[in-house]
Amino acid sequence: MSALAWIAFGSLAAWGWLLLGQGFFWRTDQRLPRRAAPSLWPDVVIVVPARDEAEVLPVSLPSLLAQDYPGRAEILLVDDGSTDGTPELARALAERHGGLPLRVVSPGEPEPGWTGKLWALRHGIAVARAREPEYLLLTDADIAHEPDSLRELVAAAGTNELDLVSQMARLRVVGGWERLIVPAFVYFFAQLYPFRWVNRQAARTAAAAGGCVLLRAEAAERAGVPESIRQAVIDDVSLARAVQRTGGRIWLGLAERVDSVRPYPRLADLWRMVSRSAYAQLLHSPLLLAGTVVGLALVYLAPPAALCAGVLTHDAAAGWAGGLAWAVMTGTYLPMLRYYRQPLLLAPLLPFTALLYLLMTVDSAVQHYRGRGAAWKGRTYARPEAAPDR
Repeated sequence: MSALAWIAFGSLAAWGWLLLGQGFFWRTDQRLPRRAAPSLWPDVVIVVPARDEAEVLPVSLPSLLAQDYPGRAEILLVDDGSTDGTPELARALAERHGGLPLRVVSPGEPEPGWTGKLWALRHGIAVARAREPEYLLLTDADIAHEPDSLRELVAAAGTNELDLVSQMARLRVVGGWERLIVPAFVYFFAQLYPFRWVNRQAARTAAAAGGCVLLRAEAAERAGVPESIRQAVIDDVSLARAVQRTGGRIWLGLAERVDSVRPYPRLADLWRMVSRSAYAQLLHSPLLLAGTVVGLALVYLAPPAALCAGVLTHDAAAGWAGGLAWAVMTGTYLPMLRYYRQPLLLAPLLPFTALLYLLMTVDSAVQHYRGRGAAWKGRTYARPEAAPDR
């Protein structure tokens, strides 16, 4: 066989493994597990870190204020140095809409060794602990919840004795670039952290989705979070690992009652969303970066290239293997497109989307070595060093 055919068969073998051996990552049936109403609803404090979120708060915050929760719950919005009137807007929305009580607090600028969001969460969790809640709901300022969201999360955690319940919020998909890139973002995340593996009783894989995390307060204290993960750029996965490492049970699935309202209308917006943390995901390792580039090229780019080249050069083996690998790839992407209610005709375009993600990952590494690192909301986390012990 030709070298091209060998590459095509290698890609086909990889897709055979991904289809059957990677925790059925492509399925979208991991939703909130069975749940029953407790006899006594536990106290919950909702902690919302917010930095310059005036654009999305009018949509997201009223959904938290309107939570239909039978127990005692309150909202702590932690203003992380906003300059756009976020805290004033939050108070005005609470006065206008009523519902759950809202308190706005501010921790000041982060100390060395802390990322901004985790610094805000540290302050919010410390204030929340004074209320002695049983659960903390950590949710981003761009996340909108259906009225029964908190009730269902608490019921799921209590019924299944879970210390952390996280839902991957359904991201906004409106524009053309969002349709092309956003469903693939969740698809790739599930491929890295198959939800079934995360949710097994004795799981070794740990992950969470930072936009919506219900965390048992006792488990947070036992895991020492957020102090134990204070430098993490990918804070949600680090949080899940810390809870799991200290004996906590975790669960991760796709959301039915939780949606992100943050718009990403331009390719540049989506590019920044991915590239700011892509190289951190690879532990800032050039070796892992090289392996990722080769792996993405073999798994996602080789099948359509082999099919086209096989047809043009009359290499039947390369053409058939490449075409079959592309067909398997396309089939595994269909459930995610259905979940996002997007046209199924987008599925064959996954190789092009993978190429964009490859370029975003390389750009993430370039920005890191230029000292710009993970830039977000006016802050840059370039080369994290060990935070000083206190």
